[in-house]
Amino acid sequence: MSPKSKRKYTTVSIPKTLFGKIKARIEDTGFSSVSDYVTYVLREIFAEESQQSTEKAFSSEDEKRIKARLRALGYLD
Repeated sequence: MSPKSKRKYTTVSIPKTLFGKIKARIEDTGFSSVSDYVTYVLREIFAEESQQSTEKAFSSEDEKRIKARLRALGYLD
């Protein structure tokens, strides 16, 4: 039994026009189906979102400098 056959799947409905656009887009690529492509895209989105949520916008040093500047301008006590 292959790893794919052990996975559980569900069905997601998308408009036929979108399906057609995706099917045309994946022609001559390594994707064997629209489902494979959609799964890949969704995984990429979640991976990117997860990576962004773990990255800090500012280092602690940057944060200290920003707070000091805001204090100097009278925005923070």
